[in-house]
Amino acid sequence: MKAIRVAETGGPEMMRLVEVETPALKPNDIRVRIHAIGVNFIDTYHRSGLYKLPLPTGIGQEFAGVVEAIGESVTRFKIGDRVASGTAPVGAYAETHTLPETRAVHVPQAISFDVAASAMLKGMTARYLLRKTFRVKRGDVVVIHAAAGGVGQIAVQWAKHLGAIVIAVVGSDAKAEIARALGADHVIVQARDDIAKRVREITNGEGAHVVYDGVGKDTFMASLDSLRPLGMMVSYGNASGPAPEFSPLLLAQKGSLFFTRPTLNHYTASVADLDETAADLFEVIGSGAVKIAPPTRYALADAVQAHRDLEARKTTGSLVLVP
Repeated sequence: MKAIRVAETGGPEMMRLVEVETPALKPNDIRVRIHAIGVNFIDTYHRSGLYKLPLPTGIGQEFAGVVEAIGESVTRFKIGDRVASGTAPVGAYAETHTLPETRAVHVPQAISFDVAASAMLKGMTARYLLRKTFRVKRGDVVVIHAAAGGVGQIAVQWAKHLGAIVIAVVGSDAKAEIARALGADHVIVQARDDIAKRVREITNGEGAHVVYDGVGKDTFMASLDSLRPLGMMVSYGNASGPAPEFSPLLLAQKGSLFFTRPTLNHYTASVADLDETAADLFEVIGSGAVKIAPPTRYALADAVQAHRDLEARKTTGSLVLVP
């Protein structure tokens, strides 16, 4: 099969499309013929070496496709099932992917492979952020960074569906229009506005109940300064680089704040949690409460360009690779 491999960490050019042996099936594995592959910032962290993997390595954890083979002990799936995963072992940038049956979920017929592949990781991330890490309820003031991005677009819509007051932070006026169209109550343009000052103005000096920050280094202090006393800072990504180190005393000084650095894998570690998370996501998509914009499509052979565009923040919404 053809697959992307990384022999040395570094820039997008470190990815190569090569011929590799199709892995043998273990008893609890399924092999999926991939129809669409999600492209995510975590892939760039694996490629660059920010998140260490043994080299050489495959890359990618999000995909959708059809089961073409199953191990002898598999019970969750049969050949021909439509499946997807956002937490697969790395290696989804490929024509097929072999993974444990416990890391995949069934995809409803009404949801396309492109939507499933572009929404699984981002949508399940939005779900745990909004329903588990900080359980958003009606009237809560939430700040969502990178609101025009893949996670951000889903999180804005879902937070509004839950009755929150959404303050969206974006990188440009064009992206501000996207956030408004998704239902954001207020929009802050990062390059022009003082984020914390604007949040205070919007909330009459009180601050937000929670900030969801997937940007990292560039917005970290502004996020802390946007919170009201006892508010929660959720740092879930590093799009601009890792967040700075800080003393826990800083949280006390800024209002006895809560701070967490969650990851999707911990919130979907069990099959029951994975199925519940995916079911909630497919329900809000199916009901129309969350609309997934058609993703930008690249050929698998153009993975290098997809990473360049993602890291340059030239894109909005989701990106998928097509084998």
